[in-house]
Amino acid sequence: MQATAIVREAWELYKAHWKAFVPLALVVFVIIGLISLLLTWALGLVGALIGGLLAIVGFFWLQGALVEAVRDVRDGKRDLSIGETFARVRPRLPAIIPAGLLAGLGIILGLILLIVPGLFLLTIWSMIIPVIVLEGRSAGESFGRSRELVRGNGWNVFGVIVITVLLSIAANIVVAILTFWLPEEARSFVQNVISNTVVAPFMAVALTLTYFALARPTTAEQSFAPPAPPAPPPA
Repeated sequence: MQATAIVREAWELYKAHWKAFVPLALVVFVIIGLISLLLTWALGLVGALIGGLLAIVGFFWLQGALVEAVRDVRDGKRDLSIGETFARVRPRLPAIIPAGLLAGLGIILGLILLIVPGLFLLTIWSMIIPVIVLEGRSAGESFGRSRELVRGNGWNVFGVIVITVLLSIAANIVVAILTFWLPEEARSFVQNVISNTVVAPFMAVALTLTYFALARPTTAEQSFAPPAPPAPPPA
């Protein structure tokens, strides 16, 4: 596995199937943004807290849906609608949300303390969401399974993360330049929606393809492998 090869493959898949990825993110981020604005306007700090909790749920649901969408289009065609994609992931939310929260807290704490531990955790836990969605693992199992997948390819996985983050920063800069003329009140909302809608799917595609590269051929993909040819008859 090579980080640059994964990112190139992710970019090609993103370009070919952006109509399957971008609408998923757009729906979630627009709804989250509007609900958060309304709750903050109506309830103040309490509304902002409620909006933040809803945003967390929506974000992790989106991550799972994007993983499912990548699996859907890897055969070259799209079979699931937006609603069907979210419905496929709904049963996994009880595992996705706590696993995502625990991983996020651990990574943030590691970054605050010494930076290096945070980057290490970010790398070995990067496969948590794909593992839960594609293998049906529980929240507790996903941490060990993610580390198992990354073992031996840590630098390559870290390379994928770094490259996608740098590309995301570049995309955010472009969006900021294109929307600088908007009123200050609307600028932040528009920038967040556009940036997240464009960036989140690409990062999810890259990490999901990383999962498939690491898991091959030890996951459920084996069920799609052609049967081995029969042994030749003895002479």
